[in-house]
Amino acid sequence: MHAPSAPRAAISRPLGLTPRTVLAAILLAAAATIGGALIFEHGLGLRPCKLCLQQRIPYYVAMALAAGALLLPPRWQRVALVGLALVFVVSAGLGVHHAGVEWGFWSGPNDCGGTAAPQAGSMGDFLNQLQTTRVVSCTEAAWRFLGLSLAGWNGAISLALAAFALVPVLRRRA
Repeated sequence: MHAPSAPRAAISRPLGLTPRTVLAAILLAAAATIGGALIFEHGLGLRPCKLCLQQRIPYYVAMALAAGALLLPPRWQRVALVGLALVFVVSAGLGVHHAGVEWGFWSGPNDCGGTAAPQAGSMGDFLNQLQTTRVVSCTEAAWRFLGLSLAGWNGAISLALAAFALVPVLRRRA
């Protein structure tokens, strides 16, 4: 007599990593990452530069793609996961590029001066803004944790999300 075998679904999807759960997790992770960036910007006063703002675009695309893919059948969810992996590889490239600019490995864009200041209500407000406005450079990391700037962390998070997006796709083929 042989021992009962585990159900096929349990073997092919350990820890419940179905396409649907991975899509939901990626949607939450992307929203949390954007939320963190907004907290750094509005809560802690770290104004983003041009490259910082560009790095947010793949997260917005990923949130829309993941949310839409949750409504699709599993086969198309796997296709969307491959698309999400590609989006996050691009995002990782943007993060690594910006981190390289911060470390001086290569030059950043010539027009990297940050976001616009709030519109002045009067000439006095405008003159005051000229004295207090700080231009945000792409070459200076505003904050570092464990040696990585926010751009470096974006690269790491994006690579992790790209790999995570492929888990159900690759397990399906195994």
